Amino acid sequence: MSHPIASLLAYADGSPAAAFTPAALDSSDPFGNVRHVAYRGDEGVSAGFVQASAELVVEDYPYTEMLVVHAGQVSLQDEQQTLDLGVGDSVVIGRGTALRVQAQVGSLWAFCALSQGAERKPGLTQINQRATLNPSQGLDAQILISAAPQCRSHNAFSDDTSNLQVGVWDSTPYARRARPHKMHELMHLIEGSVTLQLANGVKLKVNTGDTVFVAQGTPCAWESNVYVRKLYVVK
Repeated sequence: MSHPIASLLAYADGSPAAAFTPAALDSSDPFGNVRHVAYRGDEGVSAGFVQASAELVVEDYPYTEMLVVHAGQVSLQDEQQTLDLGVGDSVVIGRGTALRVQAQVGSLWAFCALSQGAERKPGLTQINQRATLNPSQGLDAQILISAAPQCRSHNAFSDDTSNLQVGVWDSTPYARRARPHKMHELMHLIEGSVTLQLANGVKLKVNTGDTVFVAQGTPCAWESNVYVRKLYVVK
């Protein structure tokens, strides 16, 4: 599954975007029997969705994993806190977390997981999607086919060992030419919409509340006609 892809994972209405492969990430996967994998790379990055109603305890969570809830309610408890997550909420589970999970019947969440190279960083980090953002690096002028946008970001979680970063980004409208995507990236649209055009001519329309994954190296153009705010996971 390590070839470049771009794929919608789950929609705002709580439904999965496709019938992805049911598969565990490895033999230690706590959600191995309910995980659906859209992408799994040789470098340990995986993305897809989990559809579950479950109650389980994990003594030592094996991955660093971000999830964003699309349906139902999910309660996560570590040694410090309990987080009750509803639709649109997102959290990072650090590798090594002692975790208790309670997922309401019909719960579904999109995920991006790192199973190789992640540092042990136990704990839960909930992502504040309305965090204050600061100006971020502009886009390469050579690929822009519109006026340069104003972009801002806030990095909420980072793994220095693997260079995994999770946070929130926003931008005024812009369009750019296709180029190979620089990193693996999961995007969850908090606000706005964007069209991603792929090399084969396919256009992926990503709307508010949808989650999409773009693998590193995937040729992809971007066009947004409205303000966009998104949650990102990049590696």
